[in-house]
Amino acid sequence: MNAEADALTTVKDADRKHVFHSWSAQELIDPLAVAGAEGSYFWDYQGKRYLDFSSALVYTNIGYQHPKVTAAIQEQAAKLCTVAPGFAVDARSEAARLIAERTPGDLDKIFFTNAGAEAVENAVRMARLHTGRPKVLSAYRSYHGATSAAINLTGDARRFGNDSATAGVVHFWGPFAYRSPFYATTEAEECERALRHLEDTIVFEGPQSIAAIILETVGGAPGVLVHPDGYLAGVRALCDRYGIVFVLDEIMVGFGRTGKWFASEHWDVTPDLICFAKGVTSGYVPLGGVAISAAIAETFARRPYPGGLTYSGHVLACAAAVATINVMEEEGVVEQSARTGAELLGPGLRALAERHPSVGEVRGLGTFWALELVRSGETRQPLVPYNAAGADNAPMAEFAAACKKGGLWPLVAGNRIHIAPACNIAPQDVAKGLQILDEALAVADAHTV
Repeated sequence: MNAEADALTTVKDADRKHVFHSWSAQELIDPLAVAGAEGSYFWDYQGKRYLDFSSALVYTNIGYQHPKVTAAIQEQAAKLCTVAPGFAVDARSEAARLIAERTPGDLDKIFFTNAGAEAVENAVRMARLHTGRPKVLSAYRSYHGATSAAINLTGDARRFGNDSATAGVVHFWGPFAYRSPFYATTEAEECERALRHLEDTIVFEGPQSIAAIILETVGGAPGVLVHPDGYLAGVRALCDRYGIVFVLDEIMVGFGRTGKWFASEHWDVTPDLICFAKGVTSGYVPLGGVAISAAIAETFARRPYPGGLTYSGHVLACAAAVATINVMEEEGVVEQSARTGAELLGPGLRALAERHPSVGEVRGLGTFWALELVRSGETRQPLVPYNAAGADNAPMAEFAAACKKGGLWPLVAGNRIHIAPACNIAPQDVAKGLQILDEALAVADAHTV
């Protein structure tokens, strides 16, 4: 047995015996063993390279193993690996400053968490304490994390096995013109009716009981749902009218993913709280947080905030954040993401839609796109049913397998493929990925009617 095969066996055996994987029936999965990664690629122990069109889980915004960020982590580890969150330390202070400089409006205070779900938990807690109200409104077709409050706020099927029905959460329908819950025929009509529905929900739930409305600025896991122009501004206005805290979940779309530092910049909307994670360190060390407005920060100026984490603002993570943000600034990664979307991914994916009857809709911004796969363009019947599994999900499983066979690692969710490569992906790699997608979509086309 050669060294690579021996290493593969060791990794796979230990994984099978000791690793408990999330969102999985443990005996029904066979995880790929990854030997290494660089840039937009990772590879297995047989040396097969995969072009990563998922950015891991939509977080390697600057690709794998950027030398400036790995060097910054090593330098920080040699200097100071960790210190309690109650101390002032240079890496933490600088990370907070750099993030605050890029948030909109007066969101100048940063509460650090370990990841995105904890950011949502703390944003909700802040909103409830600030307002003295119990309820939080969130959209169907949303994902906010897997911790207690976050999973109850989530509006997709992953909530089902965790829903306590006691979390003070009320769900509402957000706009989605392709599958309009409001029978709208235009984007403007969809926006108007969605806002009317949201206001009705507020009124009938009792505005005096609602602490916050939380929205993904661009819906991530539910399908790269780009809100119509005017919707987020309309939600901001409703929050102002009824004294409700407006929370934007930018965990997946912050730090260049949509071609802006924060996706809210596309619509010039400033929330009261922003949740972030993922791209802030390109995932190199876990870090999340909440950017806090002046009004909410003032609530806790002389009143202790009743929350915290052992590793809040962990110095290795903060050093990674500082390096990542500086790399993005120096190398124009945010601008590159915008150009890639406008000049390469957008046109390329729309060209695929013209050739493949299985593609019902193309939507996205920057380096964050989705193809909605359907059995029929006329009826818009999804290629697989909602929350499909087993045999019902076979068409999407076959499509994903075709992508991997071609050397492309896809992010498949429901009846969609999400296209989320590194924000600094090279143009030739975009072209390569689109070519593999073109070939794999023939598998999906075979299931159309």
